[in-house]
Amino acid sequence: MNERRLTAWIERYLDTLESEKGYSAHTRRAYGHDLNEFAACLAGATREGGRPAPEVLAALTVDAVDELAVRGYLAFLHSVNTKATIARKLSAVRSFFSFLVKHRVLEKNPAKAVATPRHKRPMPAFLSVDDVFRLLEQVPADSWLGLRNRAMFETLYSTGIRVSELTGLNLEDIEKEAGLVKVRGKGNKQRLVPIGQKALKSIEDYRSALAAAGRTETGPEQALFLNNRFRRISSRSVARILRDLADRIGLPVPVSPHAFRHSFATHLLNGGADLRAVQKMLGHSSLSTTQRYTHVSIDRLMAIYDKAHPRS
Repeated sequence: MNERRLTAWIERYLDTLESEKGYSAHTRRAYGHDLNEFAACLAGATREGGRPAPEVLAALTVDAVDELAVRGYLAFLHSVNTKATIARKLSAVRSFFSFLVKHRVLEKNPAKAVATPRHKRPMPAFLSVDDVFRLLEQVPADSWLGLRNRAMFETLYSTGIRVSELTGLNLEDIEKEAGLVKVRGKGNKQRLVPIGQKALKSIEDYRSALAAAGRTETGPEQALFLNNRFRRISSRSVARILRDLADRIGLPVPVSPHAFRHSFATHLLNGGADLRAVQKMLGHSSLSTTQRYTHVSIDRLMAIYDKAHPRS
């Protein structure tokens, strides 16, 4: 590519996210939104929603971006975005220009020296053990759809996988005899995660009910969890079903598929699980990400200290 148009290079970068890095279409869209917003800001977009002239946007080149332009983008974001959102958007810009440096389009990354806004990471929301058990026991099991819902939520809690990983599961990914599930995580990285007998039994009950109804999936991938049209269920549908169930039984905290993941990690650590083992099961690349869950174990740690320390 000889031309140096900014928008053209953004499109080329976005293509590599799927083809080379294995990112999902959802991640590609998120990066695309942030980078196109960055380009629009450089071309004169306003916080009030004013759009830049198309000819100005088309004329932008990668050479027009310097550290001052990146700082101007952060100022543009400041009044209507949280620090966490600004940090994420800056990360997308920084990654894009690293790509340009790697491909010798630019000599240096203009976003590299721009400091990321500091922000406090929110504590993960999680359910108590009693609330998880109550929710799982309240899932209706009078149809294959109800049995599917119970199997999905049992699997989320048993494995701690992301909802996108849950909906991406195929029949062949369940290794019943070994008690393992093969998970495709972020960046298409694969890992093996233990799965409990209750979850396996729920999956077996659901699939038996589905077969008894004379229906199977229509796709070639043998999706594990199907929607009411017998196609692979979406993450959005799983979240909606869970939210409706939680509202119906009156759980005191907001419930999402990710809350199951947080609950999984919290309950394991409270039960004495090794932090690195939990990191591996969650698929975290950094131990610091897993350490966010250790705050909920402080009462347990204090009890151990009081019991074990000779001068406590």
